[in-house]
Amino acid sequence: MAQPDATTIVERKGLGHPDTLADHLAERLSRAYSRYTVERFGAVLHHNFDKLALLGGASEVRYGGGGMTSPVRVLVNGRAAPACAGERIPVTEIVEAEVRAFFAERLAEVSEHLDITFNITSNSSPGAVLTGDAVPDRTRWFNPRSIDDLRERRVRLSNDTSLGTGWAPENPFESFVRELVDHFSGESEFTLPRAWCGSDVKLMGYWDGEQADVVLCVPQKSRHVGSRAEYVGNTESVLAECYRLADLRLPGSKARFRLNARDVPEKDELYLTYSGSSIESGDEGVVGRGNRVNGLITPLRPMNLEGANGKNPVYHVGKLYNVAAQRLASRLHEATGGHAEVHLVSTTGQRLDQPWRILVRLSSPDAEVDKVEALVTEALGEFPALTDELVSDGIVLS
Repeated sequence: MAQPDATTIVERKGLGHPDTLADHLAERLSRAYSRYTVERFGAVLHHNFDKLALLGGASEVRYGGGGMTSPVRVLVNGRAAPACAGERIPVTEIVEAEVRAFFAERLAEVSEHLDITFNITSNSSPGAVLTGDAVPDRTRWFNPRSIDDLRERRVRLSNDTSLGTGWAPENPFESFVRELVDHFSGESEFTLPRAWCGSDVKLMGYWDGEQADVVLCVPQKSRHVGSRAEYVGNTESVLAECYRLADLRLPGSKARFRLNARDVPEKDELYLTYSGSSIESGDEGVVGRGNRVNGLITPLRPMNLEGANGKNPVYHVGKLYNVAAQRLASRLHEATGGHAEVHLVSTTGQRLDQPWRILVRLSSPDAEVDKVEALVTEALGEFPALTDELVSDGIVLS
């Protein structure tokens, strides 16, 4: 295959964006539940929280003040085994504690204004056909008599027919987009001394290899902005920082930035929020609508629409194949020096380490087939270790 074209369209959503909040919270719930069941029973029990959704609350905003007037609704949609070997698992207690801790860390202003709805079942997957008095094995997946009822203890099978995609390397602009969004939405040398900087940052960028055009949203927290003039001055400092970083990361390229394009300062229509996130005022967040596993949204690159966060880390191919494909693409790039693209396609009910289709595309004409095959085999043998990494927070998704 040829090297990808220089033309790039890329999006990244920051830590306070409602979709990122939903993604990260769903993954946190999966890992907390997994750790509990590993410690108590020696295995990750069946669960999935990848359909979680956040429904925005309501707030009032004024210069120097503001507050929440209606809570953010957290819809914890999914399934989880409620017991094992006759021992109850405190599913709702685990979930509620993690939800509240998550918002206390991520959006402190919202943490006391949450309405948590538990839509968690333990219903079995389709396929449990009754043929008499015997209980089908499938019905025990979410109600195991012991961990021996988990078929993945014997062989790991794909839970779905799905696709995992990865590619490498990022071009300089894609890396710049990741850095810029993190710079404004997380703790950085810019945000730490600027309490007014909110975390619901979103960036859409276009690059042709020589010129960068960026539309960026960076909210401000109303309690720390005393006037319209202060708000405008803060936006000027954000723009100055954008150009400073562009000069460092994209030397020789021309860059243009548009910040908070919907602002109408003379009417006091501004991206001014109480908490720093639009989740406070009507916006919704849903798992799978945000950044892909590699942290970017790249429509001109190969990508799929799987919501990896919150999926079971043992057998959910929508999570495991995406992480594995991204890692394999990076290794192939390092080995060949060229562009690498990987697609892993599963078949439901078939061995996890034996994908239905494996597609590897490389730009290097000198790639050695034996070495490529060895790297693929290595990646497919790493799923048990990958599960352990996911459960222990060793992997950051999106």
